[in-house]
Amino acid sequence: MSEKKPLHIIRSDSQHPDFQILAADLTQFLAIHDGEQASFFQQFNKADSIPYVVVAYLEDRPVACGAIRPFSESEIEVKRMYVVPDARGAGISRAILEELESWATELGFPNTILETSIRLTAAFSLYQNAGYAIIPNYGPYVGVEASTCFGKAL
Repeated sequence: MSEKKPLHIIRSDSQHPDFQILAADLTQFLAIHDGEQASFFQQFNKADSIPYVVVAYLEDRPVACGAIRPFSESEIEVKRMYVVPDARGAGISRAILEELESWATELGFPNTILETSIRLTAAFSLYQNAGYAIIPNYGPYVGVEASTCFGKAL
């Protein structure tokens, strides 16, 4: 019986083929989840030119991704957080988030911000357990009732 390989996370950009596959899976998931509002949110989730992405692998299989992109001089936005369904519940999303926060710190950003759907309860738990606090909706999410925004000082 072979020993299970540990989680391995790589840094790249949005041109990485495994990131592109996972981001497309996320877009599909959100299109179903967001229903009529899907096209509104999709315009803010283009993944073709994000400079900082991470991909997580279990046993050499890409199972999760996340990204960050500068939002202002002091804030970097967390984007495209996704774990494939059969790998959920194993702490992978927390590992992705920690890697993104570490990278943001290395890049000199003191704060992270993000937006998520009020209906994604697992995301809410992840962000709150990772020290994020609900903040006023920012940018394109101002006035969007289906969105909740979070922030964290790094």
